[in-house]
Amino acid sequence: MLAISRFNVPDEQTADFRARAEAAVAFFTGRPGCAGAWLLQNLDEPTLWTITSQWENVGSYRRSFNGYEAKLVLVSLLSEAIDEPSAYASPEEVGENLPRYRD
Repeated sequence: MLAISRFNVPDEQTADFRARAEAAVAFFTGRPGCAGAWLLQNLDEPTLWTITSQWENVGSYRRSFNGYEAKLVLVSLLSEAIDEPSAYASPEEVGENLPRYRD
């Protein structure tokens, strides 16, 4: 399973963003079930960044958000991500993907 969180970071905020994003990547790579995590910058639009991580399964990814340290390192940073779905899996894993309705 892949988790892709995209960010639009103004040039003047790049240094701060990179420090926080690199801490998040280091945190993810130390969690059980994480096969890798990367901070990547868009080749054509340098203000676009992504934290992309690969996980054994969705449960491992979701459990990585448990605990006090996760709240410190991940929550404020990921709340700045572009608001879009971020978890991806192979079509065989997803199965029939019905829309989720909100009340």
